[in-house]
Amino acid sequence: MRISDFWRLMDDEFGPAYSRILASDLVLTGLGGQTASQALEKGVDPKRVWLAVCEMQEVPPERRLGRDIQPKRD
Repeated sequence: MRISDFWRLMDDEFGPAYSRILASDLVLTGLGGQTASQALEKGVDPKRVWLAVCEMQEVPPERRLGRDIQPKRD
């Protein structure tokens, strides 16, 4: 997963403003007490960070892959 995918998932699930607050304030016990922003800065795989956020925020498994995005048509 790319960092851009991480932010897309965060924005889709929590909204653009709240996702930034969560990323900077929510301490993720599954990542050794780091926030998502700290973990990403240290090079932790964005997918691992996303799943840790999902666990802490109790995101249902069916929403952890994000919403379906229709392919762009030329």
